[in-house]
Amino acid sequence: MKQLFFLVLFSSLLAIQIAHARTVEIDVYGMTCAFCVDSLERKFGKMESISSVEISLKQKKIRLETDENSPSIETLKQTVLDSGFTPVKVTVQPNEKEQI
Repeated sequence: MKQLFFLVLFSSLLAIQIAHARTVEIDVYGMTCAFCVDSLERKFGKMESISSVEISLKQKKIRLETDENSPSIETLKQTVLDSGFTPVKVTVQPNEKEQI
């Protein structure tokens, strides 16, 4: 019975977290090597409100899973700038879970 309770509790918490998440994609100018990717992964990985970081060197794109309103788009852009790159385009993807 305890296991069922914890399973339901965990599922509920996960659903709440997913419902209040967003996906942000940032096109980046200036990424040319694996060290660039590593630098950005480290910067974004230190931010508490970011749950996932995916960086494509080939597409020159960062994909972040963040809390609903944190960090701000300006903070994300500034993080890219502070890493030595230029954020070209920022796109906030609609939450797929909310559309079901």
